[in-house]
Amino acid sequence: MTKSYILLGIVSFTFLLLVGSCNSSKKTLVHSDEETKAFAQTEGDTIQIASDKTEYEIIIIEPGFNYWLRSIAQPEGYYSQSFLENRNQVFVMNWNQRVLLPSQYDPSLYELQIDYNPNIDYGYEVNYKLYNYFIYFQRRYKQRLGPWLPRI
Repeated sequence: MTKSYILLGIVSFTFLLLVGSCNSSKKTLVHSDEETKAFAQTEGDTIQIASDKTEYEIIIIEPGFNYWLRSIAQPEGYYSQSFLENRNQVFVMNWNQRVLLPSQYDPSLYELQIDYNPNIDYGYEVNYKLYNYFIYFQRRYKQRLGPWLPRI
């Protein structure tokens, strides 16, 4: 009988450890005062992302994004171009799926599809600004466009 009590105690303890570790894996985003200030802006902010080489252009009209990009985001050169391209492919794919599902995702957040072809070299600047817009968007609107926590 003693063995069954010990075994039950070990199983119960292991179960409690598993339950405790599941709760601790949930992470919440913490915004700095500076980031909160960027998210609170209401005046229009327009950023043009363009590459003369590929004739590719994105215009982002999002209050606070330009401020966030200059003051919060990692500086240009922090990430490699291949890192940015890989993340942008995932973000664009998820974004475009949400555009097609307006009854499931807020159509005021996901208005237009993004034409991003992984076989085209858009250059560093386009990938850098697009990636940072996705991070800004996810943090501001509490969205997840990929399996990664949107960190700065």
